[in-house]
Amino acid sequence: MQTPFHGISNSVRTATMQFSAPDVGPQKLRWQLELLPRHDDTVVRTWRGNQTLAGGKAAVTLRWRANVATGVYRLRLRASLDGGSETEQSWPVAVDTAAAPTVSRRASAAPPPYDIYLGNLHSQTNHSDGGGALDHCSGAQEPQSGAFGPSDAYTYAGQHGLDFLMTSEHNHMYDGSDGTNQQADANAARALFQDGLRQAASWRDAHRSFLALYGQEWGVINHGGHLNILNADALLGWERNAQGDLLADQETPKNDYNALYTLMRERGWFGQFNHPQHDQFAINGRPLAWTGDGDASMLLCEVMNSSAFSSKTDESETRHSNFEAGCNSLLEAGYHLAFSSNQDNHCANWGAAYSNRTAVLLPRNTPLTPASLLEALQARRVYATMDKHAQLIFTANGRMMGERMQNRGRLTLQARYVSHGGRSVAAVSIFHGVPGRNGQVAALGSQLKRTLTPLPGEHFYYARVTQDDGKMLWSAPIWVTQLSP
Repeated sequence: MQTPFHGISNSVRTATMQFSAPDVGPQKLRWQLELLPRHDDTVVRTWRGNQTLAGGKAAVTLRWRANVATGVYRLRLRASLDGGSETEQSWPVAVDTAAAPTVSRRASAAPPPYDIYLGNLHSQTNHSDGGGALDHCSGAQEPQSGAFGPSDAYTYAGQHGLDFLMTSEHNHMYDGSDGTNQQADANAARALFQDGLRQAASWRDAHRSFLALYGQEWGVINHGGHLNILNADALLGWERNAQGDLLADQETPKNDYNALYTLMRERGWFGQFNHPQHDQFAINGRPLAWTGDGDASMLLCEVMNSSAFSSKTDESETRHSNFEAGCNSLLEAGYHLAFSSNQDNHCANWGAAYSNRTAVLLPRNTPLTPASLLEALQARRVYATMDKHAQLIFTANGRMMGERMQNRGRLTLQARYVSHGGRSVAAVSIFHGVPGRNGQVAALGSQLKRTLTPLPGEHFYYARVTQDDGKMLWSAPIWVTQLSP
């Protein structure tokens, strides 16, 4: 959904909704767009419609007048196909000028013991369906047909200001096919994955100021769900060629997330939920299902992506997707996840499509290496930002975001925001949820600082800041076990 952030109360606003589906045949789509206050689900305005997806795609443009009081609102889009589950997007909109909390633009948001590194943990090259030349790239490439590979991606990302990039190739495309290539050479598929690991290692050896990473994106979108495995040294898969040879190093049954999480925990592999939707990552028929192995292995949840098929190179991409609702459901299920923001690049513009980044905090003067990055991700010292020039740190009684803590008595939650690009705050939200409840995350308030006494039991809290240009930042959560008085 694309909608301008700014407008005045009586002006005509435009919201453009672009829909796509895995299947290209005609499908009936139902959508509902709602205007809501920033902190609750009281619906102010509602628009509904039906649409037929031709070729798997459809676009709807809606013109509307605000006619509401001054403030920051949100537009929530819900859409579903016949027989399918619902997907949700939500973006802020400002009416007139909302009062903003007083925030210093000069003070550093990073606590003294930490340095902040910015990068992209989700992209593809010609090892799967990425690496498309910019002069004719408008979507995913035919597997292994793209012009550019991992080393090209690391060169490009380093030249465009990123500190780290992971090329995360689709695990089921190492046979050169989006389906199953019956003639594929299993040894060649395994060798290609190992070649990717070698390219990343060689690049790191030659370029100490940039961290090159090579991983895999496991799973399928349709009735499944994509997740990135960040540090596996083996190719995982389920496909076999005509001779019965596994086109991978390690067999992992398709869509069996329970078995995958168990294997990841056994091997010490860690992951990120990519663009999560409410019907994905099912176990025993239950989507977004929690397991102890999954909780031990999954570190990140993509809360926002720019368009995977953008060919922009000046950070001007206007097509964005928001997955906060899916991430919140995973947090409520009991997962301990930090938010990330990536670009899922399929064209040869790694990290340059938009200004969004995943920000990772390392102890001061710690070299950026695969081990130090992974340690920070395991500690969930991470925030997601749509603006690479802005920072957001969140603490509870002085404890850093990402931590798990016990508390008795009062709890002071503090969000510290700074912009090095001259932006200011239009809105702040501090959110609260209960791990394992499988309920709804709710906003506690609209200030950078909030003091409360939680009820005894388990809680998590995180902060979201909306800038005066509509770009958002999400802190990692803090998990609090509140003890009885």
